[in-house]
This record gives sequence, structure tokens and C-alpha cells, in this order.
Amino acid sequence: MQALLSPEFSVYFSSINTNSRNSSPCRSLSSLRFSKISGGCRLIRRKARLTSTRAVLDAAAIEELGLTESDIRNPAISSTYRSSKLPKPNQTVLEAQTRICTGPTQTRPLSEEQAFKVLDTILRSGWSSFTDLVAMLVKSEETQWSEGERHAMNIFWPLLLRALPPDVIFIADPEGSIMGLASSVGPQFIGNGTSEMRLVGALREILAGGHLGYEEVQGVMKDVLPLKLEDGKSTGISESLLSAFLIGQRMNRETDRELKAHCLAFDDEHGPAPVADVCSLTHYGEPYDGNTRYFRSTLFVAAVRSCYGESSLLHGVEWMPPKGGVTEEQMLNFMGANTNLSLHQAKELIEDEEVGFAYISQREARPSLYSLIGLREHIKKRPPLATTEKVQQFIRAKGRESIVAGFYHEGYEEPLLMLMKRRGVHSGLVVKGEEGALSMTTRLRSASTSKGLPVNHCSGFRSVGMESACKEGGVSLQSFRLEVNATDYGFEPTDTPRTDRSVSKNIELGLAALHGQKGPAYDRIVLNAGIVDHLLGCDGAEDVTMALDKAREAIDSGKALKKLLNYIRVSQKLK
Repeated sequence: MQALLSPEFSVYFSSINTNSRNSSPCRSLSSLRFSKISGGCRLIRRKARLTSTRAVLDAAAIEELGLTESDIRNPAISSTYRSSKLPKPNQTVLEAQTRICTGPTQTRPLSEEQAFKVLDTILRSGWSSFTDLVAMLVKSEETQWSEGERHAMNIFWPLLLRALPPDVIFIADPEGSIMGLASSVGPQFIGNGTSEMRLVGALREILAGGHLGYEEVQGVMKDVLPLKLEDGKSTGISESLLSAFLIGQRMNRETDRELKAHCLAFDDEHGPAPVADVCSLTHYGEPYDGNTRYFRSTLFVAAVRSCYGESSLLHGVEWMPPKGGVTEEQMLNFMGANTNLSLHQAKELIEDEEVGFAYISQREARPSLYSLIGLREHIKKRPPLATTEKVQQFIRAKGRESIVAGFYHEGYEEPLLMLMKRRGVHSGLVVKGEEGALSMTTRLRSASTSKGLPVNHCSGFRSVGMESACKEGGVSLQSFRLEVNATDYGFEPTDTPRTDRSVSKNIELGLAALHGQKGPAYDRIVLNAGIVDHLLGCDGAEDVTMALDKAREAIDSGKALKKLLNYIRVSQKLK
């Protein structure tokens, strides 16, 4: 089996496999170094350092493989998974966007001096930063220009009016009256071609603070995506206009029909979803932009749950802005698994009794949406898709289906549950885990917790045979809402393991836990497996204590680790 693993993971697995079940891994993945010998690469073990070391290729190997510096992936840093083919945003403008209008009611205005610097940068950079500017122009009623920003715009707008392309002028000034200067560009702008004209028409409504219908949103999205054709050529749609379309809906607070349209728009991109012959399937919707601080446990939770018949489908991308954090695809890639699976190949893995779970990349499942990654980096803000992509059913099941999704901002738990019900699943769960991800924590709630829902908040529904439950599509659904306190279930309070963008650290923690090493990572996996089973109403999980014990047995018996290794081995054969 080891020969099938990636070289890095193979060496790491050897190091933990030679130790007792409860001992610590003796080497860190970040202590590995590539060296070219006889046209290939061999691994040299280096003494582990206190600080993360870099996994590098020597100069000859870099040249032979045709790699650039930005193509070399450091297993200690998730940001190295960003594709070097994506054009980089203007950093000055991007930093400003991290402050301005980050949500319908959230903004940290620029000072006059900061605004001058940003607008001057845009003028000097020209076309390369015009799309970046769009994210600063689209505002809600509660995030208007500050006094300093307005003063800077008063001075720069006449200059920008001469430099900006018509589509950006339209976005900034659709009525032709900004800053007291009359302009006919915005009012007369219609776009180029049928698809762009349709986009401009929808955008006028959005920029005026209005909302769109279900069919209107779907029509626009299907018209303009994918951004690139199969031959790599651009479709010719203005990325500035599409950016404003996505940002504007978020700033106006998306309606249920707008969210449903985004959620379902590309369900038919590859035809009907394959149907897996399993009794239970849980779709896991982690935030696609990953984790930057804390251990991301869902991959290891899926391996645990598969040991007792609870199949899982994970989905995501290798790298996604704005966080650019650690994702399941990065971890699976580093361990040598195949992350280019088709939907039918993923179905095979779910049905395989030796595996019982699968990961599917958006790259394979929804190429139209995947084409937006570069644009999403430029706009910085999370578009409606950041919510809806978490509620997908790339594969269906003959048996019971559930969806679990993470959230951070209060107000999105109900829309997420609405989308799950629209999918027709038997049960749904939204979790406010750490960093807005799915992982509930065993640490105590801080006394200085900020306002809003606490970490470990859960809301959801499950199908029951109760007349008192609400009806949804002819199925009785029982709703629930609670805060999970790990100490109520016998867990000792522990701080969540920090990983700080390290792919290798996530793997190290997860594998040590599946090896039976007790500690925070082990507890986190057990808690998230058992509580999810219980809240979704899975068979044999009516008693939460029994559900947690079942998760512990899956780990302590070695079955969960075997499932993960089987996944790597079997997925490789599907290439």
C-alpha cells in the first residue's frame, strides 16, 4: 500500500507506523526535502526544525519539469496552492477592499490619505486594476462613502472619468450624476452582445438597490459562464460587469429566490446526478476558501463515519480566495490521492465497502463556477456563490440523504437550511464551527465572545414521523436549534490545535488522531462525528453517548485509518 502513496506522505506514514498507537509522530512533513538524482527526485530527511522548513526542488529538477517559483508547493503553506496562471490583483487596491464594504452593513472607511493613495494607484495602473476598483464602487445603503473617501473621489473623479472604460464608469455612475458631474456614459451604456446586454439590464436593477427573479439570475449566470471557453479563449464578457453583478447582490442582501437560482443554476452541467447505491449519504459543505488557523477535521470525520455505514461526499476546490486556506483537496493531494475524480468515479468510491466516502472537486463537477476563481480573488468579497456552493448534491443516493454546511455570519443559517430543504434531503444541519467551518470545538466559550451566535451553534431539521412537525414537500420535518457544549458529553476543555495555513500540520494531526493518539485533535474528530450522527437522526445515534462511542471505536480499532488509506489506494486506480 505504501508504494501507492505520494513520496512525502509515504515517508511520513512510515514514521508514524513504526511507533506505538499512542505515541507522537516522530517526523514532521515539513522537514522533507526534494533532491534530484538520475532524472528523478529522491527524498532526504532533514532534522526537524522548530520553524517550518520549505520543501524545495533543486535547480536542475525545476528546469527539467518546467516549473516556475510560484508553482513549487510548500506543504507548510496553503497559499502556495494558488495557481500561478491567475493574474495577480493590485495589492494596494486589494488591501483597501479588505476594509471597504465587506458586507451589507460592514465597512471600515479609508482615511482621505488612504483613499488618495488607492485612487492614484488605479490611475497609474490602468486597465490592470480597473476590475479591482469595482469592488470598492458597489455599496449598500449602509456603507456609503465616508467624508475622506468622498473628498478624494471629488478630486479624482474627473481624472477617472477620462481614464476608466465605459463598463466601469457605468458601474460607478449608472445615472450619470456622481460627484455633481454630468456624464452620458452610464445612462447610455448597454454592453456588447446579447449576453452582456442582458447582464447590464440586470445590473441596473441591482445598482438601484433592487432584486432579481429566479429565472433572471439563472439566465444571466448561464449566459456568461464559463468565463473561458474550452480552447482557453475568453467569452468576451466584461469581468467588471460580472463582478458588480455578484457583489451587488451580496450588498443588497440576497433574497431566497436569488440564492436558489445561484444554488441550482448549473445542476444540469453534466446531466443528471449519478445515484449511489448506499443506505445513507451526507453531503459536507465546508467553506471553499479553507482554514487558515485551526485544524480542519472533516476529511478524518468522513473516514470515521464510513466505518459504520454513514457514507459522505466532500466537495470543494484546491485553493479559493479570499482566505486561501487549507482545503480537503490540498490534504488529499499531498497524501497522494486522486483529486481529479469524475462524478461517476466518486460514486464508485462511495459504494465501495472498503472506502465509503469520496471527495469531488468543483473543477470536475461544475467547471462553469470553477472558472470564477480568478475573478473572486479580485473582488475580495464573498459573492452569493460562497453560500450556495456549500449546498450541492453532485451525487444522489438511493437511501437517506443529509446536507451539513458551515457558516459564520449570522443571518445565513436560515437561507442555508432553506436551500437544503429545496434539495429535498431528509435532514439538514448548519454549524457555526471555528472560522465559519464545520468543525465544532471542545474549547470553552470565551467570556469575551463577540456579539452574534456562538461557535458550536447548530440549527437544522430532520425527517420524523411526528404530526406536530412542520411539513415540507409532503415530508414531516422536525426543526432544532442548540449550542453544543462539549463538556456536557464528557470531553475535557482543550484549545483547538492551531495549524496556521499548514497543510502538513493538518495531516499530521489527523493521522495521529486516527492512529489513536488521544488529545484535542482526537476529541475534535469524535465530537464532530458523533454529534452530527445524532443531530441528523442517523440509525443507532438516537443516544448521543452511543453515537460518540461508535466514533471512538472506529478510531481505536484502526478501521478509520484503514478507510483513509484505502481511499488513497483505490482513488489512484481510477486515474
